[in-house]
Amino acid sequence: MGIPYIKEIDFEYGKVEQVSPLIRRVVANNPGPFTFVGTGVYIIGHGKVAVIDPGPELSEHFDALKEILKNETITHVLVTHGHSDHSPLAQPLANWAGCATYAKNSGVPTAKGELGSADDLGFMPDVQIGDGDVISGPGWTLDVIETPGHTCNHLCFGLREENACLTGDHIMGWSTTIVAPPDGNMGDYMRSLDKIEERYFDILWPTHGSPIREDVNGFIQSYRNHRLDRESAIIKHLEAGETNIPKMVETMYADVDKRLHPAAALSVLGHMLKLVEEGHVETADANPTVRSEFRWKAPQQTS
Repeated sequence: MGIPYIKEIDFEYGKVEQVSPLIRRVVANNPGPFTFVGTGVYIIGHGKVAVIDPGPELSEHFDALKEILKNETITHVLVTHGHSDHSPLAQPLANWAGCATYAKNSGVPTAKGELGSADDLGFMPDVQIGDGDVISGPGWTLDVIETPGHTCNHLCFGLREENACLTGDHIMGWSTTIVAPPDGNMGDYMRSLDKIEERYFDILWPTHGSPIREDVNGFIQSYRNHRLDRESAIIKHLEAGETNIPKMVETMYADVDKRLHPAAALSVLGHMLKLVEEGHVETADANPTVRSEFRWKAPQQTS
């Protein structure tokens, strides 16, 4: 069974929507093959609020947020990770509000020259946060959860009062998540899926697309199974003597928009590096890329 994607979403750019008792959402007008309809900015609480992933620095989007929040106090600007569709507006919004930005750190550069969601290399939070930290305000409490994988510095935020998780790009309803080395790490990503699953959230709110409301842990399991299926397909290609990632992508992602093939190649590289780390695959390159050659190491026979 595949991933039960959620493609439907009801929204209007620049308009605020109360999506749960403690969560409001405003969608930025930056649609694309990697952002779906755009960046969903979450406002947590009422009166004194936190803003999660303010999004791109678009003037109309910034103006909409300022109008929506002009009679409230932003106490925290939180960022799940430093990508151009998540973090660029964080510091301008915090400066306007007179508060600080919070994230794990600025991350490391990723090979995203071919992708639509580039690193925001200028972003560095005012306050660095991680596992065990708690961000709170009147009537709301957010637990910081480190979920490396999509990026090395990715965070999710658990909203205690609603047993909900703001998942950034770690888990999305409309698509799988890109895990692009060197910033992304497939082994870390799989472990981070386990981490969220173990908390038994009732609902997941991704930055892009609609929430995952039904059978949350079943959805996470389908995400995991998808990755394991991709890994199995890669192993079959390797066992057949294929050593080239772009050629694998042509076959494995034949039904996927070709604009996404560069991202798919990076995700395959992520799987490949995981297999190298586990000792199943070898390559002559010290710092492998999608252009490297990879070979399957057949299990040694024991007498």
